[in-house]
Amino acid sequence: MTPIRAGIAAVLLAIPAILTGTWIHSADARLAESTATPTEAVAVASASDVGYCSPELKKILRRVLMSCGLVGGNAARGCQPIQAKNVATMSGGDFNALFTPMKDRGGIIEFEKNKSELSPTGVSLVDQVFADQRGASWFFVVARASPEGSVEHNRELSKARAESVMTQLRQQFKDPDLDKEVGMLWLGEEFAQLETEFCAWKRSSTGTACTPEEINRSAFIAWIDCQL
Repeated sequence: MTPIRAGIAAVLLAIPAILTGTWIHSADARLAESTATPTEAVAVASASDVGYCSPELKKILRRVLMSCGLVGGNAARGCQPIQAKNVATMSGGDFNALFTPMKDRGGIIEFEKNKSELSPTGVSLVDQVFADQRGASWFFVVARASPEGSVEHNRELSKARAESVMTQLRQQFKDPDLDKEVGMLWLGEEFAQLETEFCAWKRSSTGTACTPEEINRSAFIAWIDCQL
């Protein structure tokens, strides 16, 4: 009977070891499964950020926010052409290229020649774009003028166009954080004139011709949701 008892004892001693090994294997599998999903999610989020919020865009965004009155205790409201050139430290074409990924997040508010008043369709597009915040932190208003008239006049005209957008936002949304959210630049005719490729964006003057002069009688607006 001694060999039988010894065999039974050996089996009983082996059972805990087998169960422990099985549990450890299952735990390892669950751990691998649980860590795989977050890693994949982080990779997707990172790829999305790289595709939209490039290092160059983040650098310009920080400079604009600090120079145009939103962060850093600066009391300025907006940046005019010379300031914008210094803030951007790049060509106008490169500056505009940074914003091309925002086509679905922005719009172009067009104005009549030598005018700064919003049209009814302009009001509608301003309201539509601003209401579609989707958790973004910064709203940009970048106004321009076409190169008719003097340089000084076009600076003031583009500033008036930016302020028309700001006035509409104040009246329509009554947002107490508006001054902390909106960054304004008025570029006149001197910096970063829009090319006709921007005619494909949402425009307030739909169904009309889109010449370089017409697309630059405008204020570009967009939410930017980059994390600084």
